[in-house]
Amino acid sequence: MITVEKTNLLATKQHFEILDGLRGVAAIIVVIYHFMEIAITDYNKNFLSHGFLAVDFFFCLSGFVIAYAYDNRAPHIGLFQFFKLRLIRLHPLVVIGSVLGLLTFLFDPFSDFYSIYGFGKTALLFLASAFLIPYPVMPERYTNLFCLNAPAWSLFWEYIANIFYIIILYKLNKKVLVALALVGAAWLVYIGVKVPNGNLGGGWGGQNFWDGGARVLYSFSAGMLVYRFNWIIKNKLGFLGVSVLLLAAFLFPYADRYNWITEPIIVLFYFPFLVALGAGAALNPSSKNICKLSGEISYPLYMTHYPFVWVFLTYVAVVKPAMSTLWVVIPVSVLILIVLSYLIMRFIDIPLRKYLKTKFLI
Repeated sequence: MITVEKTNLLATKQHFEILDGLRGVAAIIVVIYHFMEIAITDYNKNFLSHGFLAVDFFFCLSGFVIAYAYDNRAPHIGLFQFFKLRLIRLHPLVVIGSVLGLLTFLFDPFSDFYSIYGFGKTALLFLASAFLIPYPVMPERYTNLFCLNAPAWSLFWEYIANIFYIIILYKLNKKVLVALALVGAAWLVYIGVKVPNGNLGGGWGGQNFWDGGARVLYSFSAGMLVYRFNWIIKNKLGFLGVSVLLLAAFLFPYADRYNWITEPIIVLFYFPFLVALGAGAALNPSSKNICKLSGEISYPLYMTHYPFVWVFLTYVAVVKPAMSTLWVVIPVSVLILIVLSYLIMRFIDIPLRKYLKTKFLI
């Protein structure tokens, strides 16, 4: 039996419902973006070309939520207890996504990568994905850090941020945290200037690995600062109003000449502003359930959709379907993946996390 004190340390604080809902909106945007960047490779013609910036919003939101949840508890909760809490929350879906990635790798009807890579490398690809060890060995998949489940790259950096948080970040005063955020901001601006077309969408591959460090350094720190300085803006926009403002960031026109200006502005200023708005927005009771559901499926959707995007990639490469066909395939695929993510959450992820909490926390 655990003590009352330990129970309080393990208790989860109340969620910001609208921030939960926004996380789901951003996850759906990521899924649509991943399909659209394959269907329309010219970013200037793609209505969702900034969709990859949803990851920066995730990092900023994570910094806010982690600081809110653990700043007061971190000195008492302990290093290993914190790691157990985060692993139980995050890692089951890392493994589930890796299993799906392995299955689509083996049974993709439009490719036969197993005959190229064989048992040994395929096993290494799976283990690297399941244990979040970068392994960018597949040129056919653009040397992604995690070739079975590409979005795992952001979880890799999320883990790094969490490790630094519990070791040092929660101890930093506001001035030092501001200095850290400024370093991240300068790094991001540098990336925007040096990368062709000013695209900040790096971090996912061996060729742009350290860009992910810049993205998480700034946005996670900025999210923490929103909480530490209590930059919570009370407003009556509600879930719908703040969602529209979030969508504006991803639907903003893509322009090669100006991306080095627009994308850093969105990441450096607009996303922390949206987190502050979302944390302070009044929730309409009619939106409560949709915010809850949106937040619940966001992480399962994010971590399970990409194995099927790999199949979509080979389908487009081999079949070369007309755009009129893709305008049907993509929406249907997104809806199916949302339903699949809910089923995985409901029948695999939640029961598994409940079991792990019972076994390792209580």
